[in-house]
Amino acid sequence: MTPPRYVPGHGLLNDRAVVITAAAGAGIGGATVRRCLEEGARVLISDAHERRLGASARELGEEFGAARVASLACDVTSEEQVRALYALAVERFGRVDVAVNNAGLGGTADLADMTDDQWGRVLDITLTGTMRCTRAALRVMRDQGSGVIVNNASVIGWRAQKGQSHYAAAKAGVMALTRCAALEAAEYGVRINAVSPSLAMHPHLVKVTSEDLLDELTRREAFGRHAEPWEVANVIVFLAGDYSSYMTGEVVSVSSQHA
Repeated sequence: MTPPRYVPGHGLLNDRAVVITAAAGAGIGGATVRRCLEEGARVLISDAHERRLGASARELGEEFGAARVASLACDVTSEEQVRALYALAVERFGRVDVAVNNAGLGGTADLADMTDDQWGRVLDITLTGTMRCTRAALRVMRDQGSGVIVNNASVIGWRAQKGQSHYAAAKAGVMALTRCAALEAAEYGVRINAVSPSLAMHPHLVKVTSEDLLDELTRREAFGRHAEPWEVANVIVFLAGDYSSYMTGEVVSVSSQHA
């Protein structure tokens, strides 16, 4: 089955200031940047890979206008760098209306053979990194009295898969973080939700995942195909915009997996 028609922008995020982590390249982060720009936003893009980030920023600036695109390299394991990211957003845009916390790290290792370093690195980037970015965004949005945070979780936070104990624990933690932080943020007029994709195909995933596993995961999808990254980005835009104004603390599955 072929993907549906790409949906054009409808001004859902006109003039809103958006910060997106792990935003360079062809994955969900990169697709979300493009969708936000197509919906009228101003975007600060961030990634740990400086060269790839610079190339993405130049390309997007040429297409959408340099005034609407800013960039800063950020390793979400560094509190100092996360603080600097949000300081730049406020300096450049005057506020932060939307934060998309997309940074994460996967990998495959059976628990009996997993090292503390393997466990710790996945948890530090995927869960604690999301916490650092959520905290930084919330501090800005609390003072504004408004804002939206969207975290990137995964269906693996709900479902078991061999070799994924560290990643599954991290993504389940992102879900729990989202729900609890949302209750605290509500009194400031801030909403926090998460998306939970199943299989969104992009070049990095192909590099780190075996062809057999990708085929198996694809067969689990009711549509018989993987999601395009922009299909996940569409749901992120929905959660970031006004159509989801009564939603907070929710984890929205972006999946066609069989139950």
